[in-house]
Amino acid sequence: MTSLGKISVYVDGSCEENKNVTSETPAGWGFCVVIGDTGLGKGQGEITIEKSGRVITKNESIDFIGAEVGSNNTAELCAIGHSLKWLLIEGSNTPAVIRGDSQYALNIGSSIWKAKANKLLALHVQKLWNEVASLRNLSHEHVRAHRGHRWNERADHLAYRAMQGKDPLPVQFWKPGQR
Repeated sequence: MTSLGKISVYVDGSCEENKNVTSETPAGWGFCVVIGDTGLGKGQGEITIEKSGRVITKNESIDFIGAEVGSNNTAELCAIGHSLKWLLIEGSNTPAVIRGDSQYALNIGSSIWKAKANKLLALHVQKLWNEVASLRNLSHEHVRAHRGHRWNERADHLAYRAMQGKDPLPVQFWKPGQR
């Protein structure tokens, strides 16, 4: 199925040491919005916006959306949450598809699965999902990780660099697979 009439949002999260995670474990999220994407991963379409950041675990922060620890799962859920916030602000009713390499985050975020961990974050993301879905057609698709899918690789780059506390490379100087 072609997605040329949809907004494609690629999401990813990153946590370098995903063992014994705490609220101090660095993790990052990233997403990029692509218009004219076919979903095949060959780089069709154009990025119109990209955002990334660290997973915030301090509930007094204005950017806190419920993550209690820095982990791959919380980073993936944060990427979806922040992309959903962007879709709300963007304000159109154009159908959107969120594509990510974490079946866990996609199924928790869209309420297909019930969260056993990260419950506060999951609830926040599910509320955002429902709000966006009430305003436009919203779906999700799983993309296989690290298989050369251009826009999934870009979202990975954004999340990895955010986890490291570094700015992403400008897209014109970045190559797929480059973290």
